[in-house]
Amino acid sequence: MTLEQLRIFVAVAEREHVTRAAADLHLTQSATSAAIAALENRYDAKLFDRVGRRIELTEAGRLFLVEARAVLARAQAAETLLTDLAGLKRGALSLAASQTVGNYWLPPIMQLYRERHPGIALSLRIGNTEQVAQWVHETSADIGLIEGEIDDPALSVIQFAEDEMVLVVGRGHPWAGRSSVAPAELPGADWILREPGSGTRSIFESWLIEAGLAPSSLRIALELPSNEAIRGAIEAGAGATVISRLVAEGGLRAGTLIQVGLDLPRRRFYRLRHKERHVTHAEQAFAALL
Repeated sequence: MTLEQLRIFVAVAEREHVTRAAADLHLTQSATSAAIAALENRYDAKLFDRVGRRIELTEAGRLFLVEARAVLARAQAAETLLTDLAGLKRGALSLAASQTVGNYWLPPIMQLYRERHPGIALSLRIGNTEQVAQWVHETSADIGLIEGEIDDPALSVIQFAEDEMVLVVGRGHPWAGRSSVAPAELPGADWILREPGSGTRSIFESWLIEAGLAPSSLRIALELPSNEAIRGAIEAGAGATVISRLVAEGGLRAGTLIQVGLDLPRRRFYRLRHKERHVTHAEQAFAALL
């Protein structure tokens, strides 16, 4: 059994398609099929069922997939360690960030890092706070950058910045002409909020509880999966929202969003990493830049 065979098996298993896996791996379909056949024949174990033109994992295949992924992860960790010995001349750093950080705060930091360390390949995945924490926990990302708090004993959590939350409405909203609103007035409005698991929503709901309001008392008109969708809906007059000033800044300058005073807390941005992973020079340099 070779690492190449494991890599091919995992690719086919994840796509449930030999041709697509071969294309993604830059292999021929025959070479891909031969690697799977060699594994099945060598260990007399059927890893896939062929159902018409489709394939799916057998029970043995599902069990083997867990181990194959673990072996490949360890091999990647070993390669990362050796690459790290070359310092910052070459290597890779995978980042994951929640939407506010990834779309508004992080890009200039990444550009500065690339200018200082052009040999390090940076990659970025964007999700909500819960997704980012899960990616770092699974070690599919080296560093996570989030705006909400998480509780995972496997991860180290270090604050690196702060952010301002603002209440905004569209120009036609009844609150648009007011300097501020009281917490008791919030249940009377239509609200446009991010999905559960978002750091922005989690922090807002925690603040509501501290203000004596149940999050369920709000009339939620829309739940949307991105900050940009939220901002567009508010500009179109759909209701009110609480978002980062980083997200709202463009609309506030253009006059398409109106800030209404509300005594909201500042929130913290956190850097996550898995406690058991080797800290590379590339990661140390990125943390220092943050």
